[in-house]
Amino acid sequence: MTTNAVDVHPVCFHDAWELLTNARTLLIATHANPDADAVASVLALRLALADTTPQRLCLTGDGSVPGNLLFLPDAETLLRDLSTVAERPDCIVLVDCADPSRLGPFYRLRCDWFDGRIPLVNVDHHVTNSRFGHVDVIDSTAASTTEILTRWFVTLGIRVTPAMATCLLTGIYGDTLSFQTTSTTPRTLELAALLLGLGAEHERIVDHLFRRKPSSTIRLWGAALSRVRIEPPLVWTEVTQEMLRQTGASPHEGEGIVNFLTGAEGTVVALLFYEQLDGWRVSLRSADAAVDVARLCQRYGGGGHPRAAGCRLPPGASARRLFLDELRHRVAELLAEGSPAGR
Repeated sequence: MTTNAVDVHPVCFHDAWELLTNARTLLIATHANPDADAVASVLALRLALADTTPQRLCLTGDGSVPGNLLFLPDAETLLRDLSTVAERPDCIVLVDCADPSRLGPFYRLRCDWFDGRIPLVNVDHHVTNSRFGHVDVIDSTAASTTEILTRWFVTLGIRVTPAMATCLLTGIYGDTLSFQTTSTTPRTLELAALLLGLGAEHERIVDHLFRRKPSSTIRLWGAALSRVRIEPPLVWTEVTQEMLRQTGASPHEGEGIVNFLTGAEGTVVALLFYEQLDGWRVSLRSADAAVDVARLCQRYGGGGHPRAAGCRLPPGASARRLFLDELRHRVAELLAEGSPAGR
């Protein structure tokens, strides 16, 4: 695990770029259940390497792309059928991926590609990144992986086209919730301004990330919010397979619910349980700096950021209840330790 804030040294940028541009065939991939920062990072890097590394295989770990991100340049061309990937690449770059196992289905399909024999560049901003790359381009002070990519391109003098700028700004907006998160820094705002000046389509990004939504999303949110449980210091709800069937929604359409719940009066940690075939995927958000949800999630093999993290649980209501009970106890301890009386 990386220690706290780590700033990227320019040498890392040069070493990583040399590996990528010397490859004849390159795999650019990100985690399963991808968000805006993940998809935008893949697409921006693919565009940046168009003239230097023409053979680029680009994918998300489960072959999915959220519908609201299909407006991004060439997003529809990301590989969907992972079983068709056969040829070993000369080099791999994982973006926004704290550990290769977060690739999910693709990792299980091609786990032998991550045994250290293929040169790998690891570009990420998660504090829980396991530093698995031959070159690690890690900065846990960055608000998003696309913020790191923007600095990378600027540092090396790589031309950022309007299409690249749109991808990069989408990732920054997505991970900061349009500059609402505590990870937003003056540098984040400066780079966002730079991208706007380079032609990023601000209005289009905002429309697709925050304004437009299909009716299925509204129905799913309604179903999930009707099941909200407020159990201080926790607030939580769920998205089940049956809810998805009834509303006609995709799993990605529930991603913003946990952010909406964060900060509910009298609570500190918000949770959203996603029912999957092999168990529960859990997203957590903390409204108090004293409660590091990334550290809590590491106990369950997960991770993320101090204020936004996730993990997985076995199937069944009992596993979920045990998790909630332990979390409630641990959050209460952390809040007591962080109070003036507990210092």
